[in-house]
Amino acid sequence: MSDPSPVLSIENLSIGLPALADRQHAIKNLSLDIRAGETLCVVGESGSGKSMTAMAAIGLLPPSVTVLAGSIKLGGLDLLSLDEEGWCDVRGRDVGMVFQEPMTSLNPVMRVADQIAETFQAHRLLSQADRHRRTIELLTEVNLPNPELIARAYPHELSGGQRQRVMIAMALALEPKLLIADEPTTALDVTTQAQVLKLIDNLRRKKGTAVLFITHDFGVVAEIADRVAVLQHGELVEQGTVDEVLKNPQHPYTKRLLAAVPSLTPPPAKELQREPITLKVDALTKTYGGRGFFRRSREVQAADAVSFDIRRGETLGLVGESGSGKSTVGRCVLRLIEPDGGKIEIGDLMFSSLSQADMRPHRRKIQMVFQDPFASLNPRRKVGYIIAEGPITQGVDPEQAFKEAHALLERVGLPAQAAERYPHEFSGGQRQRIGIARALAMKPDVLVADEAVSALDVSVQAEILKLIRELQKEFGLSILFITHDLRVAAQICDRVAVMQKGRIVEMAETAQLFADPRDAYTRQLLAAVPGKTRILEGVQDR
Repeated sequence: MSDPSPVLSIENLSIGLPALADRQHAIKNLSLDIRAGETLCVVGESGSGKSMTAMAAIGLLPPSVTVLAGSIKLGGLDLLSLDEEGWCDVRGRDVGMVFQEPMTSLNPVMRVADQIAETFQAHRLLSQADRHRRTIELLTEVNLPNPELIARAYPHELSGGQRQRVMIAMALALEPKLLIADEPTTALDVTTQAQVLKLIDNLRRKKGTAVLFITHDFGVVAEIADRVAVLQHGELVEQGTVDEVLKNPQHPYTKRLLAAVPSLTPPPAKELQREPITLKVDALTKTYGGRGFFRRSREVQAADAVSFDIRRGETLGLVGESGSGKSTVGRCVLRLIEPDGGKIEIGDLMFSSLSQADMRPHRRKIQMVFQDPFASLNPRRKVGYIIAEGPITQGVDPEQAFKEAHALLERVGLPAQAAERYPHEFSGGQRQRIGIARALAMKPDVLVADEAVSALDVSVQAEILKLIRELQKEFGLSILFITHDLRVAAQICDRVAVMQKGRIVEMAETAQLFADPRDAYTRQLLAAVPGKTRILEGVQDR
């Protein structure tokens, strides 16, 4: 008979924020428990306290916050009573953690095998030979191809999905009682995401590990959760089994989050046949050369004779797995990187034939919204200048440029006074609005959005998608929308082009492609969408 007592028990936990924060508590009176072999998903928007809960459970709270009350117990061990030496003994052995971004969690100058072996070394376990043997076993368990080769690789030589599997292998190396996974699949494409979710689910069933899974993606919740806890502003507003919460949500906040999840059913198609073609790409090619961890020279055909066109007011989605070439195509179209061959036309302008100097006055015709607005906004400049800078360089009078910047901020849902603030003073969704305003300041004909909503909560994501649709209608924008999220593609795109290994394998109107995919790869992508076959679609279609 299995042990009914919880592996992790959080009781009446309250964590205080610094004096100038937007609220008093990061976490307020939170009580949760997880049993062996169970997966509890904690969901909520950014700032809801879900990651703070995870950090408290592994003793990695920032020094600026304070535990005010409550307890966190792992079995019979009071975690909040531990000093740093005690935490070092617990981490890895009793509690493992998988972070959202493995590249920032893995040491870039250490081989994979050495990083996993370090876990055993820190706890003074196994001989050197046994550590290597166990490392290979772990890499095999997480379904990495050619574990011996992966073990000798450095993190930058692996794909995002492979790096996340290495993180999972490290977290499970000492077979901890509790695995904490903080948004581990957010940046992954649907097929890699499905593989990682299946891996975590299989490992917890096989080893009886309790899993605390932090996510904002209800598709992931539907796929992996046994129970769900919903946090809002640091407080638990709803808790229950996955069926109870997704099929019959009680709290208005939970209902709002579920309503914001993009459906796989596309909206009615727009009539665009009479609109002129704004962007035409013909036989675009791009090949990268280099050396991988196989130590042989190799070439990667990132774009292989890619052709498409986009009409005024149309959104073409470019979807595919990581490495399919979709971001390369977007950057080639903008000529941020130079294509090896092919033609790019913007209206009647042969954009691909222009020199860098000749292209400068025409740059305004095509603009980009990046995936990470924080990395693409100058942290030393105020937002008003960031938006006005492009038009000023194109010869617009500075006073007029700043006036238009203020108007654009209001158009994207921010106050004009935001022009006097710096990027770090805004949330992720607000920074993305600033990125959109900066692109629109140039009055472009074409907008390239590269994973522009992939890092956002579902509710913020829904707001940004609505904003993009409104702005497209208002300004007549042609949009190349690059995404790995097929739910987002279904809602925003008029047509979808599916890329695999640098080639477009299928392109059709969105409704037609989702209802009747012709290519086997497209069918594979659609089958891998998390939550598609379980609960979520029924919830959305009520």
